[in-house]
Amino acid sequence: MSVVAIIPARGGSKGIPGKNLKLIGGVPLIGRAIQSCKNVAEISDVYVSTDDAAIAEVARQYGAKVIDRPAELASDSASSESALLHSLANISPKPSTTVFIQATSPFIPEIALRAAVQKVEARTFDVVFSAVETYGFLWRKNAELAEGVNHDSSFRPRRQDREPHYLETGAFYVMNTTGFEEAKYRFFGKVGIEEVPESSAIEIDNAEQLALSQLIAESPIADVSPLYAKALVMDFDGVHTDDHAYVTAEGIESVRVSRSDGLGVSRLRDKNFPMLILSKETNPIVTTRGNKLGIETIQGIDDKLPVLKEWAAKKGLNLADIAYIGNDVNDLPCLNAVGYPISPADGRREVKDVVAIVTTRKGGRGAIREIADRILAGLK
Repeated sequence: MSVVAIIPARGGSKGIPGKNLKLIGGVPLIGRAIQSCKNVAEISDVYVSTDDAAIAEVARQYGAKVIDRPAELASDSASSESALLHSLANISPKPSTTVFIQATSPFIPEIALRAAVQKVEARTFDVVFSAVETYGFLWRKNAELAEGVNHDSSFRPRRQDREPHYLETGAFYVMNTTGFEEAKYRFFGKVGIEEVPESSAIEIDNAEQLALSQLIAESPIADVSPLYAKALVMDFDGVHTDDHAYVTAEGIESVRVSRSDGLGVSRLRDKNFPMLILSKETNPIVTTRGNKLGIETIQGIDDKLPVLKEWAAKKGLNLADIAYIGNDVNDLPCLNAVGYPISPADGRREVKDVVAIVTTRKGGRGAIREIADRILAGLK
């Protein structure tokens, strides 16, 4: 049994040129889709099918494998199914389950995606797709006259007296691979619905939807979906602190930290979860804080990536399984190397442009707790 995700992402979008590379919350759309897949433990590999070199480069940066999409399968008239079938023909061994993800859905609910995968893997359904519940009254035009579609226009039942309908969001379709290859279309056999929150239903097809998605991504609503990282590495200044220092006349420095962050670290420590503070700062306050939290600390490091690699090797960890929280440009090499690059809400723009996750909370003000809670959710 194996599960792979395939994300068709052609480069010739006419409505919004370069749509799949547009930034939402500082992350390209294609990057957000890849990271959502990587956060689902059952998905072993993520493939991006594209005809565009820039999309391919970004996809690889976010840890996906790239399948070159032929020009005849990348036209306006080419179906998504054709790209999926071409991709499956180039994937070996063949997966038991195929997850079709659309990068134009910027807020893929990872908990729902995982539930859908589990249902198809268990053969409860052949296909499970994302949809939102709706009680809306639908109408159509018939020779310019309005007709009710899902209701009798002569009778208006109360909401509680009506059965809900379900609106397909387009975010994900999870399919039994053999059944899909035989049918050659996405709905076959036993089809199930995975309900998702209305907040995740937006799909970007025009400039207005792009602008709305960017506003939503900047909103102070924390993402509580699980992270399936196997270790957490943190910078100190700007992550454990608010990037400010208090200096007395005697030259003694002190910093402000968050008790909430400390509790998040403590809860991870109780699970024997590997953690490391990796800092350029030479002030002994860094190690003092690490000792207080009971986690390993390495400080005074200018070039962090070799140290991170050495630490990971000693722990038997792959960089792809590590979550790294950094806020400034000296963290970029590490952020570009790990599978879960994270910035606090007030991180530098250069950092936000490359990470997969931007917390809703600032450094020293709950950013670590936010990530710790998501990691803990993934450990359950």
